[in-house]
Amino acid sequence: MSISSPTATWDTIQNVFYRKEEVYTMSWNVHDLSEYIVAVGKNGGPIAMIRDDRLPLPSSRHSGKPKITLYTSSGLPISSPISWDLNTPILMHLTTSSLVVLSDQGIYRIYDLSNIANYKQYTLGDEVRESGVLDAKAYEDGMVILTRRLEFVEVRGWRGGRGVPLVGAGLTEPPTSWTLLPPDISPTGHIQLLLSTNSTILTLDTLEKIDQRISRAPFSHIRISPNGRFLALLNPNTGILWVVSSDFGRNLSEVNIAEFGEGLPERVEWCGDNAVTLGYGNGKVVLVGPRGESLSWDYPPSAYILGEIDGVRIISSGTCEFVQKVPDCTLAVFSPGSSHPAAILYDALDHFERKSPKADESIRSIRPDLANAVDTCVDAAGREIEVTWQRRLLKAAQFGRAFMDLYNPSDFVTMAQTLKVLNAVRYYEIGIPITYEQYIASSPSTLIVHLVSRNLHLLALRISQHLGLRPDPVLSHWASAKIIRSSQKGVDPSDRGLGDDESVCRAIVEKFEKEGEKGVSYAEIARKAWENGRARLATMLLDHEPRAAEQVPLLLQMKEEKIALEKAVDSGDTDLVYQVLLHLRSTLSPGDFFHILDDSISPKLKPAVNLLQVYARQADRDLLRDFYYQDDRRTESGCLEMEEAGQQEYAEERLEHLKRAAKSFGESKERLFESKMVDDAHRLLTLQQTYERELDHKFSFSGLSVNQFIHKLLLEGFTKRAERVRADWKVPDKRFWWIKLKALAERKDWEGLEGFAKFKKSPIGYEPFVTHLLSLTPPQPTHAASFVPRCDPRLRADLYVQCGDWGKAAESAKERNDRGKLDELRRRAPNGIAQREVDEVIRRVGK
Repeated sequence: MSISSPTATWDTIQNVFYRKEEVYTMSWNVHDLSEYIVAVGKNGGPIAMIRDDRLPLPSSRHSGKPKITLYTSSGLPISSPISWDLNTPILMHLTTSSLVVLSDQGIYRIYDLSNIANYKQYTLGDEVRESGVLDAKAYEDGMVILTRRLEFVEVRGWRGGRGVPLVGAGLTEPPTSWTLLPPDISPTGHIQLLLSTNSTILTLDTLEKIDQRISRAPFSHIRISPNGRFLALLNPNTGILWVVSSDFGRNLSEVNIAEFGEGLPERVEWCGDNAVTLGYGNGKVVLVGPRGESLSWDYPPSAYILGEIDGVRIISSGTCEFVQKVPDCTLAVFSPGSSHPAAILYDALDHFERKSPKADESIRSIRPDLANAVDTCVDAAGREIEVTWQRRLLKAAQFGRAFMDLYNPSDFVTMAQTLKVLNAVRYYEIGIPITYEQYIASSPSTLIVHLVSRNLHLLALRISQHLGLRPDPVLSHWASAKIIRSSQKGVDPSDRGLGDDESVCRAIVEKFEKEGEKGVSYAEIARKAWENGRARLATMLLDHEPRAAEQVPLLLQMKEEKIALEKAVDSGDTDLVYQVLLHLRSTLSPGDFFHILDDSISPKLKPAVNLLQVYARQADRDLLRDFYYQDDRRTESGCLEMEEAGQQEYAEERLEHLKRAAKSFGESKERLFESKMVDDAHRLLTLQQTYERELDHKFSFSGLSVNQFIHKLLLEGFTKRAERVRADWKVPDKRFWWIKLKALAERKDWEGLEGFAKFKKSPIGYEPFVTHLLSLTPPQPTHAASFVPRCDPRLRADLYVQCGDWGKAAESAKERNDRGKLDELRRRAPNGIAQREVDEVIRRVGK
């Protein structure tokens, strides 16, 4: 609606300017809003309505079951009506992307605004269902329910969570009114309730109940201001509208609304944080100031008001209007008689366009404040709904910039970009009358979510690109919506081939490559396709997903185990491969699991097979054993059983593993030797167990090798048993002599050792007797020397020297007539007795 002056819609309350601007002329065919239960979304959100079947209405106007209808703020239908088959709704609440509807049966549904036919239904639990719901109030992330048992229950989030009871209020009758403080404005940072009884006001949360001891109760309406600092309370008995600080510590105003002559209002809402708005059932809307001054408007037959952070929206059957306190920057520019630099700059532009010399005079008069004037004009442009005044104010700011040497244009550019976005979404066919303050408070991303929830993908995409935001959320939602629409029966004939998987996949990929940035996730879209029964399309989309970590979980969920494992292997991510393997291990039968890992069928999976063996060897030997068996790896199975046998503490278990190992090796023609060795190990361990039982387990032989077994038997004196072991395992004479030599020496059985040496000719000679006895701790030179005469004559002299007997060493050399050895002994012999003994032998040789 074009107006001749920006101040034409202004009015005053106590010298404070307010303006009421018509945003839209409604396009719907709704005659009386009082016949409906109405919910309106914040920040220019849509309107949801359902006929209130509790009212006696003419059947000619309404017939059949009630339906929920969604409209834009301009009155254009968003979707087809939604059938409602439950009791009359207790609550309807619009979030950014969904509609929540709660019935008095404790059942609530969440409708996706982008696909209104799709909803999720939840219940509030058996206790709430049994008692029923008396009232409810919602905020962005949840709601609070008042049951018929007069108990308050909080539901956090919109994903079907169970209700959390608040602390008992001790009510014996329903409160006269109540409201909730969302976490963002609550002083505690979590949900709080304010409820009015006949005698006081109670503050309630999950932990405590506080009696505010307010004697002015009861109150029929309790409303908290958008900033959470003020409360508006209406007493129905006295007709007093009381405005007080939220902690009840400061009384701000008291107004007797009976002076308006309209009775009690149906709705009380804040107009920003500055004034209170009353909505009456006859369509009258009154804006009340602190001292009782007011502005009133009539909207026959009825109107619905909704408080916003910077004003109040008034929706009637004919118009959508917005009332707000005139912003300070707008007052500075347009207020009659304003001497603010911004007003002078705005006038200077007018003089300049009329080629008046006053333009230069005006600029010079505000030159010190020119930067402030430019900034104020930019801010004022953002607060205007009319494009005419936006352009005019930005032009004034641009005009002022021309006279400045240094000026940062970022605020100007940002405002111009923002206004382009706001004007686009305010267009009546879009119908989102969001203001600049609401846009800044809710963030551009929230606006994007709002647009895509109404399937306005192209506009959302262009706005994202215009603002430099990532287009991923928009493209993802567009692709999901396309898949859903193509999956529905009766696809629009204009969308030829839309139902074909290849054409849908190609369209999505082309769109992503054209409009998206690198990193757009195809996995999310593939999941949506799979949820809609399009498994083939989901697989095709996943082929374009570059991140295996995004592909694999969905492929597993789709039961495409082999493809998931191949993708994990191709990624080179060991952890991801292990994740898939463990998932398959827990969900598939052993046969199916090992069939997937068959090298001959899937050569690409060899790295996964290797990783499985590494994992199983460390953490799951049964899995490794089953894998070797299924893959017919007999040698590996035998080696595993041998390894397991060596790790067992009890001999019985070790025997069992050896038995399995022998069987595994025996099934391979190339491993007959290994099979024989394992059989021998099994036989040896069995004999060791037999000896332990025969000896009443006083000795432990299990796990010893043949050599160790014989050595211990000899050491403990069981010579016959040692001989039997020697014979059974065909221990060579040389090895047996060595073993017995060491055992007898360790026992210090010198007589036995002497007898053993005389038993027959030693196959190892007698030098080992000497050297071993000398290597003992402590050495045994005397006993060692007794074996030297049996040694090779050429070695006797040196062996006697090792035993410390220099005299016998010299005698051995003399017997061989070895003069050179005698001279060597003479040189090496230490001074003393050894030297004299050697000299005596040499002297006898010289005679």
